[in-house]
Amino acid sequence: MLLAAGLQLPFLGELVTLLGAGTAIAYLCYRLRLEPVVGFLLAGVLVGPGGIGLVQNETLIGRMAEIGVILLLFSIGVEFSLEKLARLSRLVLGGGLLQMGATTALVALLLHLLGTTWPVAIFTGTLVALSSTALVMGLLAERGETGSAAGQASLAILIFQDLAAVGLVLLVPLMGGAGGSAADVLFTLVKALLIIGVVLVLARLLIPRLLDYVARTYRHELFLLTVVTLCFGTAFVTGLFGISLALGAFLAGLVVSESPYAEHTLSEILPLRTVFNAMFFMSVGMLLDVRFVLAHPWLVLGIALFIALLKALVTGGSVLALGYGPRVAAVVGLGLAQIGEFSFVLERLGREVGLQPLGRPDGDALFIASAVLLMLATPLLLPAGHRLGRWLEARWPVRLPAELATDGQEATLEDHLILVGYGRDGQHLAWMLRPLQLPMLVIDLDPHRVLEAREAGLPTLLGDASRRAILEAAGIRRAKALVVLIDDRAAAERLVRLAHYLNPTLRIIARAGLLRDVDTLREAGADLVVPEELETPLRLFSHVLDAYGLSAEEVAAEIQALRAENYQAFRHPEQVKHVLSALTQDQLHTREVTVHASAPAVGRTLSELALRPRYGITVLAAYRDGRLIPSPGGDFRVRPGDRLVLVGPAQAFVACSSLFRTPLSAHHARQLGFSEEETAELEKVEPPAQPSR
Repeated sequence: MLLAAGLQLPFLGELVTLLGAGTAIAYLCYRLRLEPVVGFLLAGVLVGPGGIGLVQNETLIGRMAEIGVILLLFSIGVEFSLEKLARLSRLVLGGGLLQMGATTALVALLLHLLGTTWPVAIFTGTLVALSSTALVMGLLAERGETGSAAGQASLAILIFQDLAAVGLVLLVPLMGGAGGSAADVLFTLVKALLIIGVVLVLARLLIPRLLDYVARTYRHELFLLTVVTLCFGTAFVTGLFGISLALGAFLAGLVVSESPYAEHTLSEILPLRTVFNAMFFMSVGMLLDVRFVLAHPWLVLGIALFIALLKALVTGGSVLALGYGPRVAAVVGLGLAQIGEFSFVLERLGREVGLQPLGRPDGDALFIASAVLLMLATPLLLPAGHRLGRWLEARWPVRLPAELATDGQEATLEDHLILVGYGRDGQHLAWMLRPLQLPMLVIDLDPHRVLEAREAGLPTLLGDASRRAILEAAGIRRAKALVVLIDDRAAAERLVRLAHYLNPTLRIIARAGLLRDVDTLREAGADLVVPEELETPLRLFSHVLDAYGLSAEEVAAEIQALRAENYQAFRHPEQVKHVLSALTQDQLHTREVTVHASAPAVGRTLSELALRPRYGITVLAAYRDGRLIPSPGGDFRVRPGDRLVLVGPAQAFVACSSLFRTPLSAHHARQLGFSEEETAELEKVEPPAQPSR
């Protein structure tokens, strides 16, 4: 009614102000190569009640932030799968449990010794133990380190924290005494588990079928509405029984993750999640009381430094306990030293049941100020972790567990290949090279990958290949080739530069995540750099040229021209000297058709098909069982698997398409959105016309 009357919505001005400030500051952060999350936090601080006060409606922003949390937990549920848990199970359970348990216990013990009650102490410990999944994974992705040993260890610990946060949402009210007596607490837990079980069972029975029916409509907007309804509907149902809305959303996402539509669901929900997550981080910034920080600067700074130091030591120690070296431990420790987004959710929930962080009257303001400060510092802490790791590694030799100790094979290798990075690409390359019996040595920072390589029968070294001692141990001076398949850009550059210095005759082949890294690695000494973001388009490009009838030599020459001089063609397209000229009309009009078993053309001769007299199409050649048959005659009978080389105008191929089309069943036709009339038309087989006399 307000809109119809031409009146302003009462909250619209504040919402536009907040979004505008968030967009502007996030763009400024982008230009400064900082995470957008930092911009959202600063925007909330600037325009919120603790800043210049342009936005005062904290209730509205808080509600939108809660929507962001629900969408975040739903998407985490979709991304989380049993397969991912199995792959990182040792890291998730071992590293995550050790990190969260030790951090919570140390903080709780310290606060209790200072006079805080156990419930408040444990509550504060859980808030401190959590780290920011959105911030850390965003920074690792920006640096190209998600696939590195430090990236995988960080991901595993963050997965455990996210799962633990879901459970803490249920336990915080009990810590605050909202659950009553021990019997009441037990009853609440049992009731919650039963409700969760019922919701999971019903969701597994209904959600996949519902998504299947909706997906068959091929309507983008209908699928999106269904996903949003499932997310908030499940959250609403669990909320009716006194269980967290966020937990309900997570359960819905977990069910979707096991369906064939998980990736599609995530892609649909991602834009909504991005908008509302931005609102969440801006709402966190609005919580910061700038006047409190100015009044107690040293206290806020001291608490923030204590939290960062404690978490860095505990998290780093947890990673060391799993067999990683000091460099990985330092990167993960400092990278996860901030407070997580779920800590703010739990802090707000705890406040509602009388739990005050740190056991102080101003504990909420002190905790929020320290947490926001640590989030803002995270983009600086992660690179500091790399520097600290290199310093520690130079002074703290890695002691390998017995199962990772080298067996001495590397000392006898000559003219061998050194493969640095035994991830997916490294494993595939090693498997393809195995029949050649090529002498090979694998180096990786991840002890689990080293064990996999050892089990595959390959000589291995655990360590940072960008360190001289590791390369010397690998026999770098006697090696013939080096393949670098690591995601850490800075480490890859150091490795290539050092390897080239130690063995100038070494053939160095490196993988680059981005085009901008190609020149850096070539300048460092790599003979060949393969950028991931371009090689896939180049392979597709070669297949397209092949489809248009170009020879293998012509395709290879054009690909070589595009790869020349470190892929300069992609930086300066106007300077490229293409080998190929425009395609000829014959190339455009030539098509190669593979005849499928159920095509109407099968079993008929070329005379019966009457391709030339009826459609104007000439059969230039046929391939059968690997044998070329040039200019087949009219008595050539088409068989399944034949490849026919045809030439003719485009409209002729449209006219004769029914001869080579695999008929659709009525079921598949309806799935693809055809009407009954179109389905009947598609299944018709036109009788071959007799040649005109």
